[in-house]
Amino acid sequence: MPRLPRRKPGADVKAEIHPDYREVVFQDVTSDFKFLTRSTIATKETIKWEDGNEYPLAKVDISSATHPFYTGQNKVMDTSGRIDKFKKRYTK
Repeated sequence: MPRLPRRKPGADVKAEIHPDYREVVFQDVTSDFKFLTRSTIATKETIKWEDGNEYPLAKVDISSATHPFYTGQNKVMDTSGRIDKFKKRYTK
């Protein structure tokens, strides 16, 4: 099998068209859970992290700290008694 010619690192990437990939702090606003990761998300707020550096802040409504699947607190929401209506109709 023939070998392909070796390319220079970054030779295929066009300049100034890719978003800035940087470290960002994500904060779950319902539980105040925060984690540092890398992302291209654009933010206007910043936060001082545990290491003393300042990072962009992205606020999210739900994370692994509050999602029912991860917390094990799945709840069946019974709106307008649908479960009771079902049980009444099919219980014989």
